Amino acid sequence: MVDQSTQSIVIEAPAPEIMGVIADFGAYPEWAEAVKETEVLSRTADGDAERVRFVLDAGVVKDTYTLAYEWSPDGLSVSWELVEGQVQKFQRGSYTLKPLRRRSTEVTYSLAVDLAIPMIGMFKRKAEKMIMDTALKELKRRVESEG
Repeated sequence: MVDQSTQSIVIEAPAPEIMGVIADFGAYPEWAEAVKETEVLSRTADGDAERVRFVLDAGVVKDTYTLAYEWSPDGLSVSWELVEGQVQKFQRGSYTLKPLRRRSTEVTYSLAVDLAIPMIGMFKRKAEKMIMDTALKELKRRVESEG
């Protein structure tokens, strides 16, 4: 069983604006430091990204992988699962947005990853925490700088 990590951050923007940034995969290399390249491989009938290929270079971990996305009808959450990867053998994650006071949203990021390369549990959890912390801070910076 793969452990799941969860972290939250408050972003000073309404949920639809944040989800717009999350859904704009083409722009990820501009603001998500470890993401070097993205390509939307397929879309749902509504036009949402359904499968997305990523090229990741996070120093220790370099990978090219494809994720399958599911978007909630209310626009407040998105989840994904690994379809294929070179270094990752499992990934499941989600963003859940909870509108707070005016123009403010709590974003919760959950992530579970398993790598094909052996890694001591303590280091794996530390890496997951760092990935999540960085992703949330980069998302916050991107959304608030555009707003």
